[in-house]
Amino acid sequence: MLKKENRLTKNKEFDNIFNPPTGRKRSSFDKIMGVRVVPNQTERNRFGILISVKVSKKAVVRNKIKRQIREIIKEQMSKMRQGYDCAVICLPGIAEKDYEDIKKSLMGHFGKLGLCQKIVNRRAKIINHGQNQSAKTEYGK
Repeated sequence: MLKKENRLTKNKEFDNIFNPPTGRKRSSFDKIMGVRVVPNQTERNRFGILISVKVSKKAVVRNKIKRQIREIIKEQMSKMRQGYDCAVICLPGIAEKDYEDIKKSLMGHFGKLGLCQKIVNRRAKIINHGQNQSAKTEYGK
């Protein structure tokens, strides 16, 4: 569970994310979730998780997804830029995904929105770069 000061609890707080008075909202979506971000007037980030019955009719499944998202947020809280209200919107595709897929998606959204550093698979780039160079040298001879 997130600390109370890091949670969005009131309808007015959620309304502020979806209809901000200043119009400074940013969002990022993919097939399993979306994240909306608005700057707030505090020194902390506050999070809200929205998960509809369309995701799963079973409350057990919806609660499991919420717990997984909260755990990912708690792990990354110290690495994030502060001063934002965030709403995580779960889409129906999330029910079939496991923890690692959810984490990868959420971290990608946070990176895209500038809350967290983007996860980059540098090893893959080095390997691809090395293969390209060797291919050039073979064909170049």
